Amino acid sequence: MNIKKNILIGITGGIAAYKTLSLIRLFVKSEYDVKVVATQNALKFVTPLSIETLSNHNLYSDAFALALERKVEHISLAQWADVVIVAPASANCIGKLASGIADDALSTLLLAVNKPLFLAPSMNENMYNHFSVQKNISNLQANGIHIIEPESGFLACNTEGKGRMAEPEMIFDIITKFQSHTSKYAKIKALVTAGPTYEPIDAVRFIGNYSSGLMGFSLAEALAENGISVDLVTGTTHLKTNHPLIRRIDVKTTAEMYAACHSLADSVDIIIMAAAVADYTPLQAVDKKLKKEDKRLTIDLKPTVDILKTLADRKKKHQIIVGFALETDHEMENAKQKLHKKKLDFVVLNSLNDEGAGFGVATNKVSLIDANESIVEIPLQSKKLVANEIVKHLLLKIKL
Repeated sequence: MNIKKNILIGITGGIAAYKTLSLIRLFVKSEYDVKVVATQNALKFVTPLSIETLSNHNLYSDAFALALERKVEHISLAQWADVVIVAPASANCIGKLASGIADDALSTLLLAVNKPLFLAPSMNENMYNHFSVQKNISNLQANGIHIIEPESGFLACNTEGKGRMAEPEMIFDIITKFQSHTSKYAKIKALVTAGPTYEPIDAVRFIGNYSSGLMGFSLAEALAENGISVDLVTGTTHLKTNHPLIRRIDVKTTAEMYAACHSLADSVDIIIMAAAVADYTPLQAVDKKLKKEDKRLTIDLKPTVDILKTLADRKKKHQIIVGFALETDHEMENAKQKLHKKKLDFVVLNSLNDEGAGFGVATNKVSLIDANESIVEIPLQSKKLVANEIVKHLLLKIKL
């Protein structure tokens, strides 16, 4: 006998509210019990009759009605839900939740929720990228709230950009996967780094590399698909992930990545350093653009901090630490040297001499070497499949 799952859907004011009707239908069709709370502005885009007809429940949109109704007051409705999704989530709703403001039916309910909470933002691109909105989103993510990132495309304001609410099918898929996933690794936490670090030369130029971040993102998703909570510290990349068990922390420089990793390291069980960290940084960056002149320019460089070694030096007994070695000469010899010098549990060897491996491609071919120098060869295939193989071998070392 299947136990019916309860989902509470919040709707805020925005043109994307019409998509939420399809989302309600998807959950009802999958035998969820669906109740809806809407703001007054949301009801300018969708009607109460449409919501109630699709959900088979009364709509809640009046904070006083919630307080007066004995069977479904705002606290008990929040407790009734197994999961809560606000779609669309406006900048106003996000700001209220981040600031603890409760001045209508939805914001009051959200402060009472202690179940998994998802937000699907929808707004103009400039609004979404505004520092205050991004600060609020980061604050909510840091406190365990799942953000389903908006998509890029044509917006209601007749502009192109990132701000479109994720499609109902994607939101439905993310939430149902989250709810159906039970794992013996659910208590395990991981830290994964991805992408390049950029070291500023002046106000417009930097030292960097060709890393796309795809390998690191694939590893984070492979871990999350096994029920492991992941902190993904990533350098600059166009990649995105919507897995609810992945919390993304964006950085630019090696120093920023170092700070982020060290603030998280003590709380995790697995550390995978897949980022392509710059080895050198300018001795002194210039805060304005250097003008081109008809003479040679010399830039003094100094080594960056070795993030992997500093993390390995403070490793706890239960932790597993994995490094990557990208080599062009004496590949296996250099990889083993890195493995032992930095006291790693595993090193993943990438050879740029292998066609289809390394930066800027969707495939990879690697050798996984453990502390005993046992080697597992993972043949050329998509980085997602390579990540699955790496994670499979790592999990064999986990003591539950």
